[in-house]
Amino acid sequence: MPLTRLDQIVAEARRRGPKRLAVAYGQDPHTLHAVADAALQGVATPIVYGDPETILEVCRQEDIDSSLIEIRDVKGDVACVRAAVADVAAGEADVLMKGLVSTDKYMRGILDKNAGLFPQGGLLSHVSVFELPGRDRLLCVGDVAVIPLPDLKQKVKIAGYLASTARSLGVETPKIAAIAPSEQLLPAVVSSTDGAILAKMADRGQLGDVVLDGPLSLDVALYREVADEKGVKGSAVAGQADCLLFPNIESGNVFFKSATHMGGCEVAAMVVGTRVPCVLTSRGDSPRSKLYSIALACLNA
Repeated sequence: MPLTRLDQIVAEARRRGPKRLAVAYGQDPHTLHAVADAALQGVATPIVYGDPETILEVCRQEDIDSSLIEIRDVKGDVACVRAAVADVAAGEADVLMKGLVSTDKYMRGILDKNAGLFPQGGLLSHVSVFELPGRDRLLCVGDVAVIPLPDLKQKVKIAGYLASTARSLGVETPKIAAIAPSEQLLPAVVSSTDGAILAKMADRGQLGDVVLDGPLSLDVALYREVADEKGVKGSAVAGQADCLLFPNIESGNVFFKSATHMGGCEVAAMVVGTRVPCVLTSRGDSPRSKLYSIALACLNA
């Protein structure tokens, strides 16, 4: 049966056994609390790269059990990213996670062609998983953080990432909605025409074992009653979407922040397109969201 709540991701990751989590420059309370929690939950075995004295002092001040983590003595944020990425690329860890290091340095480490983590010709992207109130399924969303304006070829890749994530949650044939301003085909709107092309590609089996429909407006994709009121017929996705494929980073990011800040939704998220999933959390994320993100990445490792 498909998972329907974020806490079930933690339970499923625990059932499959802990994954080795390489944490780059994990010297701040936010990161150390998150990885210690993941260890306590049986989701991950953390390996933290950084200055041992600093890490142990933070653990002491924050009442974090330092025995839950393995500490690798590496000085400097960039050096920590390089060391963590190298160990992940060498198979010594299963998942990469950002610590106190800035996002741009973290991403540069991931994309370093000599590091072996990012495949040649690959596409880096970001997938989020939401638990929306009143819905009977988890919702996979992309891309809200990495690709500013994906072209059609990139949207095909993103659809694949969304489908893969949904399958890790137990959805056998993911239903993907290509989001646009309207469910009506608008020839002058790129998101509309791309949605229609993607839908036809899916019909012909070019996107694998998925059901993709587009263009679909957000309300039609999420709510069956809205689709019925608007007279949307013949869509297996309308009101039943497992995944939302957004046309650009603006629309996806606004949805992400509206759902989390105004809607109070918890979320799990990871960077994909690399050889292993990468966790990219921020200080503003709740402790539960951080745990959910680590569990999601471990589930997809």
